[in-house]
Amino acid sequence: MISQTNISTATPMGATLVAGGGSTFRTWAPRASAVYLNGTFGGAQQVGQIDALLMAKDANGYWTGFVAEAQEGDLYHFFVTGPAGGTSGFKRDPYARQLATDAPFPTGSCIIRSGAAYPWHDAAFVTPDFTNMIIYQLHIGTYAITKANTASTYLDIIGKIPYFAALGINVIQPLPVDETETDPSMGYNGADLFSPDFPYVVSDPGALGQYLTTINGLLAAKSLSPLALNDIVSGPAQLKAMVDLCHVYGIAVAFDVVYNHAGGFSVNNQFDDQCIYYFDRVPDVGNNNDSLYFTDQDRGTGGLSFALWNNDVRQFVINNALYYIGEFHVDGFRYDEISDLISMNCDSGWSFCCDLTGTLRFVKPRLLQNAEFWPGEVGNYPKSTQSIVTSVANGGAGFDVVQHDGLRSAVRGAVLSSSFGQQAAIDFDSIAGALYPNGFAHAWQTVPCVENHDIVKVGTDQRIPFLADSADRRSWYARSRSRFATGILLTAPGIPQIFMGQEFLEDQQWTWDPTMASNLLDWAGLNNGTDIAMVNHLRFTQDLIRLRWNYPALRGDNVNPFHVQNQNRVIAFQRWLDGAGQDIVVVATLSDTTWYNYSVGFPGPGAWAEVFNSDVYDNFVNPVVAGNGGGITASGPPMHGLAASASIVIPANGFVVFARS
Repeated sequence: MISQTNISTATPMGATLVAGGGSTFRTWAPRASAVYLNGTFGGAQQVGQIDALLMAKDANGYWTGFVAEAQEGDLYHFFVTGPAGGTSGFKRDPYARQLATDAPFPTGSCIIRSGAAYPWHDAAFVTPDFTNMIIYQLHIGTYAITKANTASTYLDIIGKIPYFAALGINVIQPLPVDETETDPSMGYNGADLFSPDFPYVVSDPGALGQYLTTINGLLAAKSLSPLALNDIVSGPAQLKAMVDLCHVYGIAVAFDVVYNHAGGFSVNNQFDDQCIYYFDRVPDVGNNNDSLYFTDQDRGTGGLSFALWNNDVRQFVINNALYYIGEFHVDGFRYDEISDLISMNCDSGWSFCCDLTGTLRFVKPRLLQNAEFWPGEVGNYPKSTQSIVTSVANGGAGFDVVQHDGLRSAVRGAVLSSSFGQQAAIDFDSIAGALYPNGFAHAWQTVPCVENHDIVKVGTDQRIPFLADSADRRSWYARSRSRFATGILLTAPGIPQIFMGQEFLEDQQWTWDPTMASNLLDWAGLNNGTDIAMVNHLRFTQDLIRLRWNYPALRGDNVNPFHVQNQNRVIAFQRWLDGAGQDIVVVATLSDTTWYNYSVGFPGPGAWAEVFNSDVYDNFVNPVVAGNGGGITASGPPMHGLAASASIVIPANGFVVFARS
């Protein structure tokens, strides 16, 4: 029986358990003529469209009710009756924290879940400064598969946390984690923004016990209290545990979220009648502007734009981000296709971005707000990439950083060109021009990469080893050119982003489908040592990341590409810190033969230690490494605009890094 006790204008959306027992329910359906709450509460089934189950409507179109018998884990859904000429039927709660499997998706119920039940261990964790971030992008469902043809889960990701820590990254960025309309999915056709995706949740009680052993082992290693089985039973709790354990091991978590559009409202080629499309069940006259949450602006890939001109809709979207911050302790967001969002909504899209970034920054000042923005997609709307990362007070959208493709395009182009042989022309000027992102106040306002989920997915472009040598992705050419690509990325300014598998020379395009075995990450080759090239490349990436942590100049803004020679295929650049120096010199080549006695400038005379040499990692430890014996002395005259010079060895298709001794 529904009552109005414990209901006020401050009642949260969705189903919310209250301290004294029972749960409030609140949903938005302004044009509906009736909304009934159906479900099984405290073991008693309450179904039907009767007055006892009718929720109360306020002047703003919000329907509320309270059920004293409702408790954690109970199932519910709304039955919505539209206005005259509309339809009637069940609807999933747009704010549902988890969806049930009592019926196949999309017809299943919603589950009441507490927002405060998980016992966190991360009170001491602080989100890294933007200048000190290395992002690792992954897909939950195919990253850590433990059972053939079955998606990996949030709890499987926990098992990889020691791997992340050993790699040295300090931010993981999973692709979207909310419920989607297709299974499997890459994650960009979201249907239920507040619910964790079904395939990523472990429901087998026997399996949960094994995961709990892993979790508690990781907690014990940090002298932290163990979890109980009940702490990881629900889907939201499993996602919280993933974030919590990452934090315990010093790793931030940034969720990939999709606010430019929702899914295509179709499951198995059938219309998803219970989704938020036409939620208040007004007549469908073929104009998507009549839908409650959307407009007629289509992203072009099967998803309508949210109606961001509507304050209730934009609050729904902002509430989703606040939910992830408040209940899941996330450290940042990668916002999918903000350029699409703006192009489909123009002024209302821009003002939404300002509201979003301002609200979240007030709630969590250290939050990383990373916008995917491509200026060519906004049409005539006059907003530059730089304005996206300008503060709202100064006329910008207020994001912190943007995805940036300048270095990615330059490096991938150079690697591909090198695969055509020693005589092929390579554009090192493009790499030099992209080391610092043009027009940005700080390099850390951009996130460069050489691989990501869009670029190297099945059916698109290739992984770096394939670009390097399409005939043999384990050849010396593939190995050495791949080291070159990752080396440029991790010694350049900006927040570098690594895509899953890149760190160990994965050469297959990636898939989000766990049944496509040939395109899944080759963990066996790495872990069993059967692919020595992968083992060596992982060691290379780990040591290169440590180099970035050990030398602060590699994390700063300053870069000076002082020598670029396209014919020789050589680039050299200087990194330093204002007021502190701590100069670093990086010299790299895509020449197929080693350069001996190659003269380059140095910022000052004297001893310079060779602190990294990529050639060491070929057949580690390379018995015939081409290097500089651990260091050089810059005793030559000024060169390349620098105060001194030295003759050095540059390993073929490799790079060396020098620091003042």
